[in-house]
Amino acid sequence: MPRTGYAELPLHGGSAPRWLFKRMVKLAEGISEVIVLEYDESELLRRLSDPFWFQAFSCVLGFDWHSSGTTTVTCGALKEALDPKRHGIMVAGGKGKASKKAPSEIVSGCDTLGLSTLKSDELVYSSKMSAKVDNTAIQDSYQLYHHVLVFTEKGNWCVIQQGINNESGYARRYHWLSENLDSFILEPHDAIVGERQRGKTLDMTSRESEEVQKISVDLIRDSPKKLKWIVESLRKPGQSSLSEWGLEVAKGKYISTLIMPKRINWNFVRGAYEFQPKNYEELVSIKGIGPATVRALALVSELVYGEPPSWKDPVKFSFAVGGKDGVPYPVDRKVMDESVDIIQHGIEEAKIGKKEKLSALRRLSDFVPPDFDWLDENTRF
Repeated sequence: MPRTGYAELPLHGGSAPRWLFKRMVKLAEGISEVIVLEYDESELLRRLSDPFWFQAFSCVLGFDWHSSGTTTVTCGALKEALDPKRHGIMVAGGKGKASKKAPSEIVSGCDTLGLSTLKSDELVYSSKMSAKVDNTAIQDSYQLYHHVLVFTEKGNWCVIQQGINNESGYARRYHWLSENLDSFILEPHDAIVGERQRGKTLDMTSRESEEVQKISVDLIRDSPKKLKWIVESLRKPGQSSLSEWGLEVAKGKYISTLIMPKRINWNFVRGAYEFQPKNYEELVSIKGIGPATVRALALVSELVYGEPPSWKDPVKFSFAVGGKDGVPYPVDRKVMDESVDIIQHGIEEAKIGKKEKLSALRRLSDFVPPDFDWLDENTRF
């Protein structure tokens, strides 16, 4: 993923008023139908996994571009707009408690779309693993509170989920797309949108962490007693030669990112040992293997075996076509034109009144650079 800028998504309280949300649903349906008719269902998934398009889509629906609600309300409108029987597309999950309903909604949606039990199981697994990876394998101080999986009658899917950093009050959005996914645990994202790069962030999905993944699996498959002894010896500086090695810096201070987690559920570790995972994906997928265990294994790998994981924040971009001021690079006009044309066409086809269409087009005009002049007094519906 190339870095192409960032967007701040501050947490805003409250909810979208019903009068606005009803219009958002109509617009979402109109734009989505145009994309499906002009291209196919898979193209809609590609658009939703493109952070620039998703941001523009949210703006024309009528939501504030930089709010955390950009994600939650837009996905909510899309869920209400898309009927699997009519559109061949299902939206499962949502914000808070609604995110927990994703597995059952996926199963129900698969029944409606005529997908096999095997495909239903695969989609449920994809939903659970994408959430587990972003909460456990990537430790960036953002706790997931929104999870949506959108899938088609062909079984293709995308995931849009969001986490919140309670300290800063900002949100971070994670995009996944099945057709671009080679592995759940090796750079699986299409995009990660956030306020800015943070400091030390444990990213076990980075290719730089591949060797650490292998060591983590070996540690779990070995004796839990041995692993517990190593962790305990590293937890308190000064108690053994192991704790002294690698923890002290020149000024006698300790690197905070290398401090062991305070609590590790050793019952789950023993359960993982009995399961004997074949690879890191299986390890992460085990129920009860959470951030503390993943972090402890990564630290043991670095301090004892000399294999460091990636500590680079994986957040990459918001606007995938560049910025109007040429930073970080000039706008890709062809890509941007195409995105604007599709959204504009969708607005014009939406079953809403002239006033709402004009308002939506003006919001789109505000979103794109000022030299876009397709919206003027000659615009007709």
